[in-house]
Amino acid sequence: MTLLSVPIIDLAPYFSGDPDGKAAVARAVDEACRSIGFLVITHHGIDPALVARVSAASRAFFALPLADKRRVDRPRDDAVRGYSAVGEEGLSYSLEEQAPGDLKESFSIGPSDVPDDAYHRGPAAGAHFEPNAWPDVPGFQAAYTEYFAAMSDLARSLMRIFAMGLQLDEHFFDDKIDDHISMFRVLSYPPQKEAPLPGQLRAGAHSDYGSLTIVLPDDRGLQVFNKAGQWVDVPQVEGGLVVNIGDLMMQWTNDQWVSTLHRVVNPPFEVAGTNRRQSLVFFHQPNYDAVVECLPHCLAPGESPRYAPVTSGDHLTSKFVKQTTFGGTKATA
Repeated sequence: MTLLSVPIIDLAPYFSGDPDGKAAVARAVDEACRSIGFLVITHHGIDPALVARVSAASRAFFALPLADKRRVDRPRDDAVRGYSAVGEEGLSYSLEEQAPGDLKESFSIGPSDVPDDAYHRGPAAGAHFEPNAWPDVPGFQAAYTEYFAAMSDLARSLMRIFAMGLQLDEHFFDDKIDDHISMFRVLSYPPQKEAPLPGQLRAGAHSDYGSLTIVLPDDRGLQVFNKAGQWVDVPQVEGGLVVNIGDLMMQWTNDQWVSTLHRVVNPPFEVAGTNRRQSLVFFHQPNYDAVVECLPHCLAPGESPRYAPVTSGDHLTSKFVKQTTFGGTKATA
């Protein structure tokens, strides 16, 4: 059965530890990843009080004057850290599609407390363990680092569910994500005081780059392109989190799982001038040296892998630079 809408999956049976419950969750997740690449999860274990703290700190930051936000600007095009202003990124360019800059601003962090050793600080690490920049907002750094840690734990559990869904050992991915180069990014979509340019969205159509993404939106607008060629809304569920797989998961499975196009559409004209939207987004990315190549049992007899092997770090860097330089049309630092 091919799902044409985004399913809601309760993770409680997995976290209960019961083998039958864990297997049932893995089957449901496998079906979602094969059909539409998106799911909404409930009973995921993330503390609502933590979500509230991160959300409030983020709103306080984005309410600052632009000059104050610019003090923690993204340092370089390949460094996924700090502030990015409205229109400074174009997600469509990651897919070689041209469109005006996205109508959003963002603040991003990566791993904290990074060891000072050759693996994390040497040339091969590139910008993947770039230091975080912190604005002068009370409680901001503590809330963000705690949320990053909580999302990292949840992502590890989801990758174990993925492994079970793919008929692998539950811990197959553990050693490929134990030094992950993930990013936590809060996206703010300001009220639209002027009509968008033709083709300009809050976030242009794109697929995500890594293994999986965990999203908490505070308003509607997120849409997924299903296999029937329709844009469908992602349901908002009280206390739920949206999960989607990224390009690397699709490559691992030789396209058996789908990294689905999605976008954030503009609000209706009559409310656009006052509608502000915010999303907490955790982009999970395997270790930078993890080699992503077709899993043997995802290859049918006589079939060839559809993708050349690639490391997680090289894939992320190439995609993000296209996003921040508008496909290379903007000079890079």
